[in-house]
Amino acid sequence: MMEDAFQAYTAGHADGAAGRRDARLAEDPETGSDYRIGVVDGSVAAFQAELMAQVRRLLDESH
Repeated sequence: MMEDAFQAYTAGHADGAAGRRDARLAEDPETGSDYRIGVVDGSVAAFQAELMAQVRRLLDESH
């Protein structure tokens, strides 16, 4: 079901952003791939946010 896939992706995104991974959800035969994609996307989003925060700090320090 599309709703299950969306919920799995959303849970994965939240887990990825928080730096964790649920092995049980990742191995689910029906929605595991959606969860894993969410984890990757959430991890990338968290990395980008941290990178931008560091760039802003560096720019503030240089002024």
